[in-house]
Amino acid sequence: MTSLPFRAAVIGGGPAGLMAAEMLAREGVPVDLFDAMPSVGRKFLLAGRGGLNLTHSEPPAAFITRYGDRGDALRDALSSFGGDEVRRWAAGLGIETFVGTSGRVFPADMKAAPLLRAWLHRLRAAGVRLHTRHRWKGWDPATGNLLFDAPAGPVVHAADATVLALGGASWPRLGSDGAWAPLLAARGVPVEPLQPANCGFDVAPTRPGVAGWSDHLRRKFAGQPIKPVAARLATQPPEESQQGEFVLTETGIEGSLVYAFSARLRDEIAANGRATWLIDLLPQHSPAQVLAETRRPRGPRSLSTHLKSRLGIAGLKMALLHEVLSVEQLNDPGQLAAALKALPLTLARPRPVEEAISTAGGVRLDALDANGMLRELPGVFCAGEMLDWEAPTGGYLLTACFATGRVAGQGVARWLRERPAPTPG
Repeated sequence: MTSLPFRAAVIGGGPAGLMAAEMLAREGVPVDLFDAMPSVGRKFLLAGRGGLNLTHSEPPAAFITRYGDRGDALRDALSSFGGDEVRRWAAGLGIETFVGTSGRVFPADMKAAPLLRAWLHRLRAAGVRLHTRHRWKGWDPATGNLLFDAPAGPVVHAADATVLALGGASWPRLGSDGAWAPLLAARGVPVEPLQPANCGFDVAPTRPGVAGWSDHLRRKFAGQPIKPVAARLATQPPEESQQGEFVLTETGIEGSLVYAFSARLRDEIAANGRATWLIDLLPQHSPAQVLAETRRPRGPRSLSTHLKSRLGIAGLKMALLHEVLSVEQLNDPGQLAAALKALPLTLARPRPVEEAISTAGGVRLDALDANGMLRELPGVFCAGEMLDWEAPTGGYLLTACFATGRVAGQGVARWLRERPAPTPG
């Protein structure tokens, strides 16, 4: 590949920025990559501590639905670099992958560090220059050059094109703090407010005068998982429920099943002040089976003993029933059976964005052209989580970061090829 007589800068050393740098180097564009942290890929490494979920094995038609109403805008990027392509790319780095029982795709050793090491080795071998501890501060108003704060003082860097891959606003201690949003908005770029996604929620008071969970529930059960369960939003007509598990927190709920609903829960709270989440505590039992057991005479046995022996309800599940239902409801077989299949949890607010796994909002997708370039700022491209899309956990977040980084890197190279070469000197 013949080198182009231009230089590109990538700002942000997460998956989207690293992928953009890889594409640029492959296209023969010299690349400088800047990151505010002491090393790149920190959020990537943290996300992989429990097993790096790279992508998902779902067929493309189902895969694209995970991005909600942003799916159509991301379709081309994900069609070019979806789950199968991510696995082939990882194999090219010497990282074999496997499909778990849930359909999620993981490295064979479940770790993020070997993949990141192999990736950085390939990028350095391709000539990508890494500059850590460089925090982007915007552009010089006179020259348009990039401005950074670095340990040795301010740095000015000239680039012919720039990829911004600065992440959202979740996990700010790892570098994604959303500080870029006002910088772009000031230049006329349409930016939607950053909001928590894949987040926990605070529960509304379950009893008058009690803020959130009771002291008993918090002390005894906070941090414990609730499984198996299924859940759905309280909608009319009823939607299909989704099975999984979640965790009781000090203030409410979090976990993978909650994250699958977080966008709809967040939007419902924004529209109506609160949202109701219905939990099926017995997803393997039909409503008729549950009602038959709650109607079964229990003799001298307590309700707790009866439910444990007949339906396996005990521990946290039993405590939740006592938390949400009145004594009258607990002692009414019909109401109890209905609650066991659809226990209503009223949620008051999402947890703060800095606690979220990811963020919604960001640079509007219609602010970009087909190359991933900002229409308001020629030569500036955007990728990754700083764009206005969201998806549940399960490999969908990483895949879209890879895919949009790839689009931006290829878009820069395409845009630079169409420009006249700079005059020497």
